[in-house]
Amino acid sequence: MTRTMYILLSLLGVLVIVAYLVMQKPGERNSSGDTGEVLVSIDSLAVDGIEIKSQAGIVILQKKGVEWFVQEPVSYKADQSNVATLIHSSKRLEVKNIVSNKPEKHSIFQVDSAGTSVRMLERGAEKASFILGKSGSSYVETYARRTASSDVVLVTGASAYLFNRPVKDWRDKTIITIPRENIKEVRYQYGDTTFVLAFKDSAWTIGKDSTQEGIVGNLISSLSNVQADDFVDTLTTRSSKPTAQISLAGTQLTFFYVKVGEKYLVQCSASPQLFEMQNWHASQILLRKKDILKSGK
Repeated sequence: MTRTMYILLSLLGVLVIVAYLVMQKPGERNSSGDTGEVLVSIDSLAVDGIEIKSQAGIVILQKKGVEWFVQEPVSYKADQSNVATLIHSSKRLEVKNIVSNKPEKHSIFQVDSAGTSVRMLERGAEKASFILGKSGSSYVETYARRTASSDVVLVTGASAYLFNRPVKDWRDKTIITIPRENIKEVRYQYGDTTFVLAFKDSAWTIGKDSTQEGIVGNLISSLSNVQADDFVDTLTTRSSKPTAQISLAGTQLTFFYVKVGEKYLVQCSASPQLFEMQNWHASQILLRKKDILKSGK
């Protein structure tokens, strides 16, 4: 073996050692292999209370009967799907390994006050309590710590975002939901201009004019489940004259355009809540007569 080869092998050895030392960040060295255990053990059907604390504030969810409601920071019906996803995700948090058992390392992994604290109640009593910290090397890996333990663990199975949603995403954003088959007529009013889209003799028409089947199909689908983008809970200044009104199945939606932010404030006759819809979103249902009629009409 030549002298050059010895030098190259020595350099390779040094590089391997350096790479190993770089990969072993302080406080992040694995102390065990896969444990096969879950972070928390809960009964999905028995969970009736959830408290989430983060840098953004606190969210309290409570089950009443078969439905979930947001209790803090506002009182409102919860998005049932998002709550169910949270509970299911909690059960899937599998401990991959323990990375540290030193309290002074908690801040490194953000499993202290910088993390997202989650308390889960079953029949009113605390069943599980843990803190989710920063993400691991992949989007499904997160550092976590059981509140009563000093052990920092790496868990897999869910993204921390599922637990740390903004308040608006814990609330039910439904403005109206109506079975498609119950929608037989849609009345539009833009200022002094009014037209009615009606289902007669197996076809949708505006007066005697034919409409575009695909456009109407998408419109009725959108109107059967109208969702908000956000909520307006404080007094706000809006135009006294609505931009548009849509009436269907005994319900009226009133739209007020807000130039700043290019959005609409939406009032539903079935609810005192004021909603917000972005312009692109509202445009899916705020169609004009010319958008619906067949070409040439």
